[in-house]
Amino acid sequence: MTTAFVARLIGLWIVLAVAGMLFDRPGALAVIDHLFADAALLWVTGVFTLLVGIAIVLTHNRWSGGPLAVLVTICGWLTLVKGVTFVWLPAPAQRAWFSALHVDQYYYMYLAFALLVGVYLTYAGFRQRS
Repeated sequence: MTTAFVARLIGLWIVLAVAGMLFDRPGALAVIDHLFADAALLWVTGVFTLLVGIAIVLTHNRWSGGPLAVLVTICGWLTLVKGVTFVWLPAPAQRAWFSALHVDQYYYMYLAFALLVGVYLTYAGFRQRS
């Protein structure tokens, strides 16, 4: 897979997910709370997250080639680590970690950062020729 394709894929996914979360903060927070309260759902989510992370790392593990290539690689590795964490870490430890992030308090800050990354990936991915 080319850097441009993976950047567009990840970027659009982030932008669309963040847009939905911006329009329904109470609903998004409720879903996140339910996710961390259900160990089985957390594990299944982890398995699919792990699969996506492995796919990105195996097809795009480029630590050179400019900021876009490196950011796509970082996103792949972070997704892989998140998947491993969801699958291996016991649910109580994950709930404690999630609680320490104070997502309800810093909700819009987290979304702004994610949106910035998503917009950059999308823009740079469509700007770059495959």
